[in-house]
Amino acid sequence: MGTGKTSVGRLLAEKKVWNFVDLDELIELKEQRRIVDIFAKEGEPYFRKIEKKTLKEVATQKGFVVACGGGIVLDKDNIKLMKKTGNLICLDASTDKILKRVAASSHRPLLNVGDQKKRIALLKKMRQPYYMQADKVIDTSRLSVKQVTDEIAKIVKKK
Repeated sequence: MGTGKTSVGRLLAEKKVWNFVDLDELIELKEQRRIVDIFAKEGEPYFRKIEKKTLKEVATQKGFVVACGGGIVLDKDNIKLMKKTGNLICLDASTDKILKRVAASSHRPLLNVGDQKKRIALLKKMRQPYYMQADKVIDTSRLSVKQVTDEIAKIVKKK
């Protein structure tokens, strides 16, 4: 979260003349409720189940840029599917930069805690081994959306 996935994804899709989908937005549309409400009522395991199912549906489509939530890589099957059907690019940023970018957000259920900086650091540490399985990891802390998009555009290809 807060690394630029949606902004970069939209610009990359435009640049490549592909379609764009934000997986979280698609889940909200299908579930007819916000992610934060899904977490509150059903819990994270339910959300991850819906996320996996939605990814499987989207992965069958050609010519798409898909922005996924940061926790999607916690399931090894999701990693395999994303790498098989496309390029798995991980956008990263420093804890301080992420905190600055998401501080005003109220729709991030994993950050509904007292010490957001500590939670961000913990999530990054726990997820790092999964993120490192990406085809490419890009630190967006000091890059513009355009710079990140240009870097990704050089390495992605339709599968």
